[in-house]
Amino acid sequence: MTDATQPASRGPMLAADGTPLKKSLSRALRMQKMRALALIAPLLLFVLITFIAPIADMLFRSVENQIVSNTMPRTARLLADWDGQGVPDEPVFEAAYYDLFLAAERKEHTRLGSRLNYEQTGASSLFRKSGRGLEDMGELYQDQFTDLNGDWDEPEPWAEIFGDPEWLAEQAAWDGEGRMPRFQLREGAETLLPRSAEHYAAFARFTQTEDGDSPLEEEPWSAVHTALYQDLAAADLSGYDGPRAEMLAAADALVDSPEFSRLPFTDGFAEIDEAWVQPQIWQTLKLYSPDYTPGYFLNAMDMQLTPEGMEKRPENERIYMLLFGRTLFMSLAITFSCVLLAYPVAYLLSNLPSRSANLLMILVLLPFWTSLLVRTSAWKIMLQQQGVINDTLVWLGLVGDDARLAMINNQLGTIIAMTHILLPFMILPMYSVMSTIPPSYVRAAKSLGATNWTTFWRVYFPQSVPGIGAGSILVFILSIGYYITPEIVGGTTGTFISNRIAYHISTSLNWGLAAALGAILLAVVLVLYWAYDRIVGIDNVKLG
Repeated sequence: MTDATQPASRGPMLAADGTPLKKSLSRALRMQKMRALALIAPLLLFVLITFIAPIADMLFRSVENQIVSNTMPRTARLLADWDGQGVPDEPVFEAAYYDLFLAAERKEHTRLGSRLNYEQTGASSLFRKSGRGLEDMGELYQDQFTDLNGDWDEPEPWAEIFGDPEWLAEQAAWDGEGRMPRFQLREGAETLLPRSAEHYAAFARFTQTEDGDSPLEEEPWSAVHTALYQDLAAADLSGYDGPRAEMLAAADALVDSPEFSRLPFTDGFAEIDEAWVQPQIWQTLKLYSPDYTPGYFLNAMDMQLTPEGMEKRPENERIYMLLFGRTLFMSLAITFSCVLLAYPVAYLLSNLPSRSANLLMILVLLPFWTSLLVRTSAWKIMLQQQGVINDTLVWLGLVGDDARLAMINNQLGTIIAMTHILLPFMILPMYSVMSTIPPSYVRAAKSLGATNWTTFWRVYFPQSVPGIGAGSILVFILSIGYYITPEIVGGTTGTFISNRIAYHISTSLNWGLAAALGAILLAVVLVLYWAYDRIVGIDNVKLG
């Protein structure tokens, strides 16, 4: 057999440019995927920024609780080991003193009080009052040191004792231009006077960063004097020969003398407010010291977190489950009323000539051209007891002038107003589906002897069900999160859970509880959507 008759060698198939065909196809497919991704990337980015990210932030805020541990870190660590019985020991009060003093300087203690006030009434005023009272505790020691030597009330001695010499030189040479030299502790200061060094460093850096001032020109906080007293009471300064050694030795002798006045931190807090020597505030601090808490979700379900565990709130404080139930009931009622009103309108539109149908469709869409606030306010005028509807009923003699109907500031008013507002959202899906139903099906059924009712129920209605499903989902999801209309016409019995969420966001500023309520509402909608899919089938929902 000659070479000419030998079969061709089985090498890889090549494209026109000589590259392997498989590699060339992979490259082409990869380029197509990249182009497709580039086309949808703006939409994906838009959905991520405006939808996914806010939901993720809401879910995070519903469990996030870092304000306690960030504002009072020392106290939170000590309370973790506290058994929750009685009142904590003196070290916890000491930690609370320094934590709250720094928080008050940063104007953060009121935010912490507001957060704890959600769990314990009166916490906000307690922390606001304590922010003012802590200064008095430190002034007890500040005044005694100043009476001993006036230099203790000046900034330079403190800076010399605790400041690094290089920093002192740079800070003294700083003329106000450029970046201020960052405060550095003197070597050995933390070992000799640990509390004073820590709190003076906090003062110096706060003065530099927050106030923009030089520590060489600002006298220290009274809390630094308190820390100095504690260090002098525990330290041995006999071998100290650094800056201001004579001042420190004299202050040390003063602290050791029987004439020196002392105030335990527990007593100091008790003088500020007796609530500090009650277990409730400390138990609340301990419960909400972790960075993440189920407290918001428990509150959203009319429960509360207590030292004994999770408990139901008192009967007169349970409101959110009632609001959730009312929201679901009224949303279903609005959806049902929209179905009843929209079906004949959509049927009429789909069976009229195009010219007439288009004219009537303009009337359906006309409410979209009017402000939602204006439409809702109009219903408030029409539904009130001296409004148009009641006046008409009295004029017709259907009701007496002394028995006018109460149709505003209740559930009925909310259902009427929201049915009118959401009705177009039901008509449009129904009309789009009904307009695709061939009229020949109805004629064929009648030609086979079916009555008008049988023709409608057995032939026409089953084909319109997808439009009913699409409109119902649209109206239900819109109504369950509505805010403006229930707020204006709902009164106290016709408001939705969304109104309470808005209240916590804009008025009480309890964003954690608002996030938890929103997360629960989202979960309820998803569960109902899943149930609808299981019962009806989401594949049967069409828009024409």
